[in-house]
Amino acid sequence: MATSTLEQFDAVIGDCRRIYAEKLADYGASWRIMRPRSITDQLYIKAKRIRTLEEGEALVNEGILGEFYAIVNYGVMGLIQLELGFADEADISLEQAVELYDRYVRVIRDLLAAKTHDYGDAWRGMRVNSYTDFILTKLQRVKEIEGNGGKTSVSEGIDSNYMDIINYAVFAIIKLTEEKD
Repeated sequence: MATSTLEQFDAVIGDCRRIYAEKLADYGASWRIMRPRSITDQLYIKAKRIRTLEEGEALVNEGILGEFYAIVNYGVMGLIQLELGFADEADISLEQAVELYDRYVRVIRDLLAAKTHDYGDAWRGMRVNSYTDFILTKLQRVKEIEGNGGKTSVSEGIDSNYMDIINYAVFAIIKLTEEKD
């Protein structure tokens, strides 16, 4: 029996959430000091590394899959930073950080459900390197919006772009995991 997109999303997010919680246990919410632009740059670094790995051989063999997990988690952190702003120190508890994570994941899941209704599972016919390119394109858009003081005339905002980036990363994780099995 085929697993639905939302079921696969839930499984991937479960893994991402586990990694997020483990890193919170190690570092606390130290990422709270990052300004939103820095999170955009961190996402860009991860996506560029994935593209480099897709195009050739890595000198540091950590793999593509882990980078997509990081994109999901940094994307959620970015959404949290957009809401709360940055801080001078880790100013939220681990429990609050996980609650915020879960709240944003629900919003992202609802967006995915709506887009799956409209587009079906078209993403399944795409290649992983296309997700990478779409993520990089969305990040370029975010950088432009940030350069315009967060203002757009007719386009979606930074938060919508972050949510799309997260969903593309989830699709890549699903595809890469299926290929391994």
